[in-house]
Amino acid sequence: MTDTNLQGAADSFISHLVELRDRLVKASIGIALVCAGLFAWPGPSAIYDILAQPMIASLPVGAKMIATGVISPFLVPMKVTLLVAFMLALPWVLYQAWAFVAPGLYTHEKRLVAPLVISSSLLFMSGVAFCYFFVFGRVFKFINEFAPTSITVAPDIENYLDFIMSMCLAFGMTFEVPIVVVVLVRMGLVPLEKLKAIRSYVIVGAFVIAAIVTPPDVVSQFSLAIPMCLLYELGLLVAPIFVKATQAPDEIVD
Repeated sequence: MTDTNLQGAADSFISHLVELRDRLVKASIGIALVCAGLFAWPGPSAIYDILAQPMIASLPVGAKMIATGVISPFLVPMKVTLLVAFMLALPWVLYQAWAFVAPGLYTHEKRLVAPLVISSSLLFMSGVAFCYFFVFGRVFKFINEFAPTSITVAPDIENYLDFIMSMCLAFGMTFEVPIVVVVLVRMGLVPLEKLKAIRSYVIVGAFVIAAIVTPPDVVSQFSLAIPMCLLYELGLLVAPIFVKATQAPDEIVD
């Protein structure tokens, strides 16, 4: 390779690094603006109150959560606000990622990536919403009703934050099952018929995963395993349509 080619490759690499830096800065600015808006209204305390509502509703009348750390009443609402800001700014963050990789893609590849980016973000947020609106209330009610009367249920806010973050992440990732199925089929890694044939194993695996990542109660385990199975079936239905819509010209056979 000549010196000219080496210089050209180095310049190209540096230009890509500069572009990546600019996209990361723009994504960070978007998150910061959303976070600033949330600090202005409704504020970290109100956001945490909304997030804590499923637990508060399941506690005895007048009961509240506790803070055992000195700075926990300040730090935990801040963490929650940053998390919510990131989720609200996720479309902007994904757009920046898309804008960075799009110039190097073929037309059929753009038809492949864009729907995956959009659908994966929507599915993840749908999983988080399902966990918050449907699962939390039932899980907390079951746990608190199971507790002996000699115990005063007063959850610590840091432990509560860790729990809901892990649960929301588990449900958000679970709702990505159709994307995984579509990618496996589209990339030719696993044939569609093979995925249909192992359906029974997937059902067993779904319940095993649910038993590992959720609390040891039937409600939360079924709430995770059943949607996982249904979303797997959705992926099997959507995969052939997606593959046909994103084929390159030389892949289409008459």
